Amino acid sequence: MWHALSVHLSDQLNIDFEITEKTPVSGGDIHDAYCVSDDKAQRFFVKINERECLPVFEAEAEALRQLAISEQIQVPQVHYVGPVKDQAALVLSYLPIKPLDDTQAYLLGQHLARHHRWGEQVEYGFDDDNYIGMTEQRNCWHRKWCQFFAEQRIGWQLQLAAEKGLHFGDIEAIIQGVKLALAGHTPKPSLLHGDLWHGNAGLSVNGPVVFDPASYWGDRETDIALTELFGGFPESFYNGYHAEWPLDEGYQQRKDIYNLYHVLNHVNLFGGPYLTKTEQLLDKLSLGSQ
Repeated sequence: MWHALSVHLSDQLNIDFEITEKTPVSGGDIHDAYCVSDDKAQRFFVKINERECLPVFEAEAEALRQLAISEQIQVPQVHYVGPVKDQAALVLSYLPIKPLDDTQAYLLGQHLARHHRWGEQVEYGFDDDNYIGMTEQRNCWHRKWCQFFAEQRIGWQLQLAAEKGLHFGDIEAIIQGVKLALAGHTPKPSLLHGDLWHGNAGLSVNGPVVFDPASYWGDRETDIALTELFGGFPESFYNGYHAEWPLDEGYQQRKDIYNLYHVLNHVNLFGGPYLTKTEQLLDKLSLGSQ
């Protein structure tokens, strides 16, 4: 397989590249990851999985390409995505990552705010469905944010949970509750990272970088809300963001609704450990079976 990948990369980049060293890289539960290099010290980051995972890699590659267009945030460059014999591979530029310090976190906040402000999209969604982790993410275009988020984020996750035998109340009632809570909120559609927890951001030699996106056009507050869900972002990150573009009034009331999407996704991916968290969040929002 590695020789076949070398051939693909040589053709794609118009260089002579033969993998002579591969080092496993930790940090993900879903795919195998490696840093590969040749005898000229050219290095790439490679994700490998079964061939049926190719659509996941293709969606990630497209999100990275779209995020790069604004030229406001740094993301890894896509060098190859496709089959390699009986497996699938995504090859990116190799960026050694370390945790953000306060100064670089402030810069990331500024860069993300500028990126969120960029673009002239008038609807919410994305040209194609993609993935949040390994869960399909629906992205049909909508003009109403409350409808998009209630139906394609919360409703979709509740439907997937119900198919697994997990029930958190009347799905239609919860969808209507989310619509009501977001009614009248018409944020500028921003091209979101979509999965911005602290494990998907760091400091490279060229400054702050984000990766592993699940992008779509939506409310910028959803990106910020997720940074708060699992912790890990320095306070300076928020200071940098707010200095560039303060959040809208009402964010503190909306962020739990936005994070419900990710908690539900964790239930669908990992089950038990997130059941209580989901029930607590639904009760807090008065959206559960009670």
